Amino acid sequence: MDKILFKNNDEFLLNSVKEVVDERKKAGLENLIGGLESIIINVEPEKFEASIQELLNYTGYGLKESYENDLYQTTVLGLDESADILVRARKSEDNPFREFNIAPKSRSLPNTRLETFVFRCDDVKKYYDIQSKRGVEFLSNEINETSNYYFIQTKPSKFTGISIGLVQWKKDGRIYKDTDDEKMELNLLKPAHDYLENIKKLDHTATRVKATDRDAAILEFMNLTNYNFEFAIYVKSFNSITNVARLSDKDFAMVFTSGISPYKNEEESGPTEKFIHNYNTRTHHLAFVTENIEDTFQNLKCDGMDFLVELVGSPEEGLKQTFSETSKHTFLVNEYIHRYGDFTGFFTRNNVTLLTESTSKQ
Repeated sequence: MDKILFKNNDEFLLNSVKEVVDERKKAGLENLIGGLESIIINVEPEKFEASIQELLNYTGYGLKESYENDLYQTTVLGLDESADILVRARKSEDNPFREFNIAPKSRSLPNTRLETFVFRCDDVKKYYDIQSKRGVEFLSNEINETSNYYFIQTKPSKFTGISIGLVQWKKDGRIYKDTDDEKMELNLLKPAHDYLENIKKLDHTATRVKATDRDAAILEFMNLTNYNFEFAIYVKSFNSITNVARLSDKDFAMVFTSGISPYKNEEESGPTEKFIHNYNTRTHHLAFVTENIEDTFQNLKCDGMDFLVELVGSPEEGLKQTFSETSKHTFLVNEYIHRYGDFTGFFTRNNVTLLTESTSKQ
């Protein structure tokens, strides 16, 4: 395929989506996998506490538990009715994600990325058996069993550099610390700012993938979960496509953003493909449902958060959104999003265009 002439369109993707759903049902995967339970962000050891404090400062999340073992230091941040955020630092050089972290602007933090999306599974053994027969490769040859859960995760995707994890809880509630793990005491506190209560659940994340891998990345994700591709918004002026996959309209959404055509150079390629060139394929931002978004935005600015763009959108259009600047600790952007009243959509084309444009500053 000539990458210069290649351009995305939805014809192949839409034809393949139904095939994936049919194959999932035939394999016995349909309804076996539920919603998002957690995300795992790995950081450099020297950035561990700063990364956690940043999330405490600028989201509604609070500390749940901190522990360590021979492999990791881990802190779990939680929020009611939302997926947990696990911040980790490896203790060894062995890192299956490292090759995806090396790019001109990311090589300074070679172990840093949002590595894994963990979904609830009713029967991890059944999932592992089915997917192994379908050719899915996992990071281990056996299911990880702890006192609280069964867990398995795929090898990092060659399209996204991200792993999909499956967890089956043994007890009510999400408890990650195993009996052999050592409790850690961190000198970190949640700021006592009332406005942080306006920042609610994790609404969606957006992962940047190469233009030539857009269809493959979405179909792979559908094959590993029960999510379905719903729609794509093309922003031709910035060579970008925003693609949305959802389990339901009430669940966390997985967004994939790619170029329409592949990277050529800094002048012609647009901010999405330039981001991939500079940071490699990775999750670009975490989006949080935000109440009283105007006041919250101003308070975040007063407390030191810098932004790529002012609030975009309006009550008349149905939603407002903004992007923070890139974190120096995690390479992640925070999005704050508010949907008004009877707005039934997910995004608007105008907001997507303005937000895409803002990422050219990265």
